Amino acid sequence: MDKNTFDVFDNFEEIDQLTGFEPVLGGLLTEKAIWVDESRCIGCRYCAHVATNTFIVDEDYGRSRAVRQDGDSLEVLEEAIDTCPVDCIHWVKFEDLENLENSLDREMFQSLGKLPRINKH
Repeated sequence: MDKNTFDVFDNFEEIDQLTGFEPVLGGLLTEKAIWVDESRCIGCRYCAHVATNTFIVDEDYGRSRAVRQDGDSLEVLEEAIDTCPVDCIHWVKFEDLENLENSLDREMFQSLGKLPRINKH
């Protein structure tokens, strides 16, 4: 390895908070994140079939969830959004992603993947 290779490791900075501008998330051009409003999702699985590296269907609730922001190309993600029959997939600000995820009360979801659970409340 040459000296320039070691300089990269010496100048490595630990990132405390993600901004959406990181190279793994698309670099400087990526300011938006893809988010599934699981409370509106009907579990059709269309998005997971189109954008296989971005979406999964939760086994317990039977609803789609975006698990990777850099999984598929922009064109594939747009196609996945267009195939959603209930329009529950949205582009959101990357900074809002964590708050949106935390706002979902998954305990109140009716399971679409397994038999219904008894409400504990």
